[in-house]
Amino acid sequence: MALILSLDQGTSSSRSVIFDEQGRILASAQIEIRQHYPQPGWVEHDPLELWASQRDTAHAAMAQLHAKGHDLRELRGIGITNQRETTVLWRRDTGLPVARAIVWQDRRAEAQCAQWREQGLSDMVRDKTGLVIDAYFSGSKLQWLLNHVDGAREAAQRGELAFGTVDSWLLWNLTGGRVHATDVSNASRTMLFNIHTNQWDEDLLKLMDIPHSVLPAVHASSHLFGEAAASVWDNTSSGSALPQLPTLPVGGIAGDQQAALFGQAGFEAGLAKNTYGTGCFMLMHTGAEVRKSANGLLSTAAAQLPGQRAYALEGSVFIGGAVVQWLRDGLQAIRAASEVQSLAESVPDAGGVMFVPAFTGLGAPYWNTDARGAIVGLTRGSTVAHIARAALESIAFQSAALLQAMSRDAVAAGGRPVSELRVDGGACVNNLLMQFQADLLGIPVVRPEVVETTALGAAYLAGLATGVYADTTTIARLWRAERTFYPTLPRERADELMADWARAVRQTCAN
Repeated sequence: MALILSLDQGTSSSRSVIFDEQGRILASAQIEIRQHYPQPGWVEHDPLELWASQRDTAHAAMAQLHAKGHDLRELRGIGITNQRETTVLWRRDTGLPVARAIVWQDRRAEAQCAQWREQGLSDMVRDKTGLVIDAYFSGSKLQWLLNHVDGAREAAQRGELAFGTVDSWLLWNLTGGRVHATDVSNASRTMLFNIHTNQWDEDLLKLMDIPHSVLPAVHASSHLFGEAAASVWDNTSSGSALPQLPTLPVGGIAGDQQAALFGQAGFEAGLAKNTYGTGCFMLMHTGAEVRKSANGLLSTAAAQLPGQRAYALEGSVFIGGAVVQWLRDGLQAIRAASEVQSLAESVPDAGGVMFVPAFTGLGAPYWNTDARGAIVGLTRGSTVAHIARAALESIAFQSAALLQAMSRDAVAAGGRPVSELRVDGGACVNNLLMQFQADLLGIPVVRPEVVETTALGAAYLAGLATGVYADTTTIARLWRAERTFYPTLPRERADELMADWARAVRQTCAN
């Protein structure tokens, strides 16, 4: 039996999952990581904690596998998937970070981004990278580190520093500092990478004053990046040794959302997936050519195989499942996130209440950083249950707006509207939310048997590079639906609800 170890380094935790060649989970482990908020709008991680937590979960998953009677020599390779845009800068000689990692949510570079927008550079950046100018992306974060960490710019110019998104940082540590590389999907989220040429862009490097020497090599997402020696797992918190552990090739790397699309067998133009997590991230495969959006979406590199181009349109909802956390921690309407469905189901509908959770502005397709959260439509009869239902429905409304934008872009490019939505992520297990999503969209919403599609996608990429899978056709046969939610709401009513949502968004933006 051929097994793959998938390392899934996320914003709130590090996880390791071991899959068999049928895509079934055999072992897994997870460790939460600390968030650091040194100033308002700043979000940081300790890179050493990211690596240690990921190493320890991998060790724990392999120990589980061994305890179940598996020979660890069945492991064929490692796949990596990661929180995107989060920026790490470290010394090449010691392997130590020069500062904490700047997380994708961090807004400290917004003033610089605003200056670039005022200089009229938005079209140039969009044409080259597929992205809008925003502090969300890695390039401005890297520039900030070079400008504000003592001696960093001078050390970078001497070739002494290495930059990477979290995948590059993990790969560096896995290979003992021998490999400094990334894949096209992560590179495409830096605002430094030309997605048409698949190369770092000299004009953008000059704009941000970033020396080429700090950048990682860029490869296809399925590629033999390097080898993780067995000694990597020795220095773990458990202290227990693993027997017969082989040297494992790292054969796959992809940013979390592109990995999820790959794990959903999204290999062809027109297939779309939505990941319901802290935020929501919807990607639609657009084929081998970059498609520009006229509806507020980003163009990005999908996970790519050697010698093949693949692209996607992407929309990001900043506050998805996080609205349930707010109900629990802010409003204290529930004691645990698992209670939200029963509270929402205690009323037949939201009673005209609309909740726009623009706690940190609105992402695609609105791109309004000044918007703030609002609850509208309250009456004397509104209860906390109506607010809870409106909060849950807000996840579906925001996602529906994204899919409608994607369908308009697809039709404009001569294609067809999206005909089904594949879903994954923690919140997709909420049946009420998934049914409402199908009702708003008017198309089937399909939940797979394995909802851990981010880790699964990384495993598939590694499996292709190491010979476990012959091609994507083989992988596509492994995808299995657990449940399909079919729309039951009349289209006229769904259209009315979407119009009510649009009015609520306008009110929020007007504030």
